[in-house]
Amino acid sequence: MPRWVRQYRERALLTDGACALLAGALAVAVRFGEVTPYVTPYVVASALLPVVWVCAVALNRAYEPRLLGTGPEELRRIVRCGLLLTAGLAVCAYATKTDVARGYVVLALPLMTVLTLFSRHLLRRGLSRRRRGGECMRRVVAVGHAEGVAELVRMLRRERHHGMEIVAACLPGEEPGDVEGVPVLGGFTDAALVVNQVGADTVAVLACPEMDGTALGRLAWRLEKTRTELVVAPALMEVAGPRIMIRPAAGLPLLHVEHPELAGLRPLVKNVFDRVVAATLLIALAPLLTGLAVAVRLTSPGPAFFRQTRVGRDGREFTIYKLRSMRADAERRRITLVSDASGLLFKVRQDPRVTPLGAWLRRYSVDELPQLFNVLLGHMSLVGPRPPLPGEVACYGDDVRRRLLVRPGLTGLWQVSGRSDLSWEESVRLDLRYVENWSLMLDLQILWRTWSAVARGAGAY
Repeated sequence: MPRWVRQYRERALLTDGACALLAGALAVAVRFGEVTPYVTPYVVASALLPVVWVCAVALNRAYEPRLLGTGPEELRRIVRCGLLLTAGLAVCAYATKTDVARGYVVLALPLMTVLTLFSRHLLRRGLSRRRRGGECMRRVVAVGHAEGVAELVRMLRRERHHGMEIVAACLPGEEPGDVEGVPVLGGFTDAALVVNQVGADTVAVLACPEMDGTALGRLAWRLEKTRTELVVAPALMEVAGPRIMIRPAAGLPLLHVEHPELAGLRPLVKNVFDRVVAATLLIALAPLLTGLAVAVRLTSPGPAFFRQTRVGRDGREFTIYKLRSMRADAERRRITLVSDASGLLFKVRQDPRVTPLGAWLRRYSVDELPQLFNVLLGHMSLVGPRPPLPGEVACYGDDVRRRLLVRPGLTGLWQVSGRSDLSWEESVRLDLRYVENWSLMLDLQILWRTWSAVARGAGAY
């Protein structure tokens, strides 16, 4: 086990215990106020609560190295542990006819769970910062064909928060050389030897016909001697976990993939949520929008708001609203500029058409606040793919057109993953990932991450 994993687990154990102790102490203070003979058992229970909580979390396997710092699954197990502990205490109290102060239980256990979730979130953020600096990385040997290995290397280099670094590759036929700067050190049958050679702790197998069930099983047997983790990347690279289920049939573990839910109750709930939030924000931000509109008119000639035709769900066109950040003749001057972006996107880092106030508006995405009107009208969603221009859509291939299956968003995965610094291919990949895996919980996560992305101002021009 790598040293950083042991240290991270030790910190998790200590913070979990500290959260339980704090929750118990607060529950006693709020519920009882002062320590009396009647309160003494609850003081003792609060002192023992850290031990009980840590043991319960361990039994729920939330300290497993493969889960530490991963996010959703780690937090899901914490929540499940809190619910089970609360339910177990209630059942035991009822079965034994024990009189337990409900106010103490209602305060202590939920507060303990929430504090633990928050502490794990802070630990994970610290781990992500270290990983962006190249620390705390899992050393991975990739097994597969050159094209798949190259794509995996590029993806993990872009998203370093996953904590995986490809240090060697095993290709069919022991092809010499390297893949994206990663040395090729053997063939498929040499993976276990290469792990020892480079000091790796993980083997990632990409979908390929040579690595069938028998070959994969033999590789797993070799790796279990050194406790090396084995991960298998399915052919469906952009499908998220909630849509995948293992269904055994005739002794075979069949991978069942659900279709994305693009119609029905859940999209209706999303639509209602979007419009309610948009209406609330428009009312709250009305003075700010009015002041910014006046500032735009006073600092440069032209209208305060910029209108442009964009393409929404199912290819329907609509008019998008923004605070004007460019000079009034921006479209006419566009033909004299050269885009810094690849693909269909037109982006210029030092765009001379942008006004001084417009540069500030763009940096912090304040110019996009009027799009809340589009959300209220049902043209857009709070979260979704980037709203494209008709000229871009005319050049779309069949795969890219899947972006139009949902409403475009005020923010999205592209917004929290780099904004204008993303290439065209990366932008498309993120938009398609959202379309395939959207959920209301994912929307809430993206909205939460949007604040930090906007505050940093990175990739906005």
